[in-house]
Amino acid sequence: MKENLNVMTFRKLGIMNIVLVMMIALFGVHQWYFLMLTVAQLVFVPLTLDLIIKNDEGWLAKYLPYFSMPAFFAVLILQLTNVTKWDTMLAGIYFFFTFMISLYGLKRFLKRGFTHVEEFLIDIGFIYLAIGGAWFVAFEAGINTGFSPMITWLTAIHFHYSAFILPIFVGLFGRIYKVASYRWIGAIIILSPFIVALGITFSVILELISVLIYIVGIYGLIALTFKAPLQHIIQRWLIRLSFAALGISIIFSLLYAFGNLSGLFTVTIDFMLIFHGITNTVLFAIVGIIGWRIELPGSRVRTLTFPVSKIRGEATIGEQVLKDKLDDQTYTGLIDDLAVYEPDINREALSPSIVHFYEHTNEYRLFAKVKWQFWFKPLAVVYRLISRYVGQLNLPLSSKAIEMTGNIVSVQDAVDGRTDTRAWIRKVKNETIFVALYAKHTNNGRTYNNIALPLPASSMIGILQLSQIDKSLRLTSIRENGEDSDAGIYLAVGKNLFKLPIEEQFDVIEIDKGKLQAEHKMWIFSVPFLRIDYRIINKEG
Repeated sequence: MKENLNVMTFRKLGIMNIVLVMMIALFGVHQWYFLMLTVAQLVFVPLTLDLIIKNDEGWLAKYLPYFSMPAFFAVLILQLTNVTKWDTMLAGIYFFFTFMISLYGLKRFLKRGFTHVEEFLIDIGFIYLAIGGAWFVAFEAGINTGFSPMITWLTAIHFHYSAFILPIFVGLFGRIYKVASYRWIGAIIILSPFIVALGITFSVILELISVLIYIVGIYGLIALTFKAPLQHIIQRWLIRLSFAALGISIIFSLLYAFGNLSGLFTVTIDFMLIFHGITNTVLFAIVGIIGWRIELPGSRVRTLTFPVSKIRGEATIGEQVLKDKLDDQTYTGLIDDLAVYEPDINREALSPSIVHFYEHTNEYRLFAKVKWQFWFKPLAVVYRLISRYVGQLNLPLSSKAIEMTGNIVSVQDAVDGRTDTRAWIRKVKNETIFVALYAKHTNNGRTYNNIALPLPASSMIGILQLSQIDKSLRLTSIRENGEDSDAGIYLAVGKNLFKLPIEEQFDVIEIDKGKLQAEHKMWIFSVPFLRIDYRIINKEG
């Protein structure tokens, strides 16, 4: 029973609050349309929360219901009374509750990082709710936001429905059906609340464009609901109806925005309140919550279990990060035997020089050309100032060919926490460029390169999977769509492992005996920002 306390509490709160909404409808002193926000605050917020946190045993999820009770009481008092000197404080109590929900969303995100876009949408929904809470305070306190009180109130309601409930519904849908177009639809759903706000603030043209973008996302979502493998027939049609309701209401938002721009006709605020009140409150929110409750999809997030280096850096890294951490073991290469990566690669079918380089890395010279993407160069200048001081990931700004010197040394496994750990220290003219700690791990039959780069109080972890293209070798952190893989770039801080929005890929080919060419590409948010071209030559020619 104790394990189910959170589930029953939020479910009961949402259902019990229906009685409070009825009381407000009968005895409230404000206009009828304020119920649209009130029902979201008292009913839809707790019932939507219940969809997500019911299996979460974390402390924040455990105590969220207790933060909600005074918040719901504050909303009740606000709607049953006229303007009083306590309104700002009461609205602030509700805002504090939304702020705690926002922290919960942030906590979910930090435990996982930039992976599983469907979960990120749910996180964003939680985070956005605090913005709705802030606009609610602005309205109740009579703060001059630069807009009329009605627009301030409409912004609060917008962040409860379009920015809280909608991203969570879309996230739940992504747990069931996540195709390539889903990512673009998700991006539109995440960005649209702010694009619409910019349009309302600065330009009627931008307002119209923002609504058109929203339409693309919503109608793309509706199309996906007719392809998704929703097994329960009632749930299938309820979810379709829920999203279709938005598809209808957004058309009238388009007419409203076009009327503001052209002056050809007028869609009044009063009409929008009545129409959106019915479609968003009844057809979208109520139907959607019932639909998702019929059969709630589980999260695809799995706990990462691969070993992570325990070595962390201080303010400066350089070679001193390895002080007192080395042992007498001798390694000549980054990998002892490439055969351990079979069946992903076939050691015997690879180019012999590639095999020899990875197994006898110290016998090769390394020349590199660093090429920052044009758009990233201003950031690279700032980055260079920091990396030069830190002595890690310290890449030059120039694209001239440089020789990287260095060697491979053994690191104490007991200190690092992994096995057969070795450090590859690379320098340019005695200035440390990289200190990378190499190991490997095996999970679900696949062996990965497990690389750690110590950073101040943390470590960047690169998990690379190997594959073979003809006689060439590819090492990549990029997962194929839907692939269950450890591959990725992570940030380790304490015991937390956060997936970064960075990807990298190495392609190594033999151009002649004892001569290799490697291309190292990096992306951030799937946008390329760095390429390093290597020439690798055996010292003996």
